Amino acid sequence: MKKGTKLLFGLFLSSALAGCFRPIVYLQNRPNYPVDIFYANERPDRPFIPLRELEIKNETPVVAQQMVNRRMVKRGNNMQEKEILLARMSLQAKNLGADALVDVQYSYFTSMTTNGYILKGIAAKYRVEYEQQ
Repeated sequence: MKKGTKLLFGLFLSSALAGCFRPIVYLQNRPNYPVDIFYANERPDRPFIPLRELEIKNETPVVAQQMVNRRMVKRGNNMQEKEILLARMSLQAKNLGADALVDVQYSYFTSMTTNGYILKGIAAKYRVEYEQQ
C-alpha cells in the first residue's frame, strides 16, 4: 500500500470509529433521582408543602491517598460519592411521600485527621391546586 493511501485509510478508519463511540462527559449526565432535586439557589415552579428536614452526615479518617509529602491534596468527596449521598436522601424523601427535595445544601470539612460532610434538604410534597367550578 502506498504511504498516502495508508494515511487516507487511517484517517477514514479513525473518523468511522469516532462516529461509533460517543465519549461520556461526566458532568453532562444528570442522574435520575426518584424525586425532583432543587438546590439552595433553585425553587420549584409550583407550590409545595414542606414535610420534613432531612440530613445525612458522616466523618471518616483522612487516608494516605489524600496526602502528598505530609500535605493534604484532596479534600471532601468526589462527584460520585456526592451523587450516592443525594440518591440516599432522595429515597428517604420518596419514602415519606415527597415529590421533591428543596433547599439541598452540601458542605464538607477537613481537619488534620478527619473528613466530614453534611447533606441537608427538605422533603416536600407538591400542592395540588383544584379548580373551583
